[in-house]
Amino acid sequence: MEQSFAGKVALVTGAGSGIGEKVALDLAAQGASVVAADLNGDAVRKTVAAITAAGGKAAALVCNVAKPDDVKASVDFAVKTYGGLHLAFNNAGISGPMGPIEDIAVDDYLKLIDINLNSVFFGMKYEIPAMLASGGGSIVNTSSILGLVGTEGPIPYVTAKHGVAGMTKAAAVGYAAKGIRINSVHPGYINTPLLSTVDETIMAGVVALHPMGRLGTAEEVAQVVLFLLSDKAAFVTGSQYVVDGGYTAQ
Repeated sequence: MEQSFAGKVALVTGAGSGIGEKVALDLAAQGASVVAADLNGDAVRKTVAAITAAGGKAAALVCNVAKPDDVKASVDFAVKTYGGLHLAFNNAGISGPMGPIEDIAVDDYLKLIDINLNSVFFGMKYEIPAMLASGGGSIVNTSSILGLVGTEGPIPYVTAKHGVAGMTKAAAVGYAAKGIRINSVHPGYINTPLLSTVDETIMAGVVALHPMGRLGTAEEVAQVVLFLLSDKAAFVTGSQYVVDGGYTAQ
């Protein structure tokens, strides 16, 4: 396999399952040393076990991305363990509360904002200095199709993902001349554990939202993320890459 990331150190949050897991596996397969971070210690250790069994290099870290000290510790761990930081995929997130805005509990709203939005700020706050010290790098932040359009129901989620999109653009402009590229990826509904509890009837409706007539896969999103992290995207920054089977084209 092509070793596109040989000599690079990568931090991946939400690496215990879904898109984060696949990105961590693929980065390691292409030569990166990966710090795989997740709140679920058992899950992220399985990711790392799969990487090392395949001959890759990775370390597991339990991290609550809603806590800035945890995020800083994950960056410090990457630098201490592998000698620097070149790549970051700020991906951890939850689906959160649904319903009319007047029925959403304030604590539930704040929890989602902490995990889905503030965590991206914490990530870049600590990743960027480490990348500057390493000679530059690339960051991809996970937003969503719901970071580009609105829909009733998941108001906190829509709010957070729009915030990620804007934060990404602003940071990309600020660091474009300093050797750090920052982009966002906007998946449609992807067949990951986040959708595992959805009722079959509701799921059929979700599938129908996509002109391609199916859900996306973690692999399909991971391929876009790896492109954005790689030198193949050397002139790409501040961009929003949509992986949604045509959802937002309607």
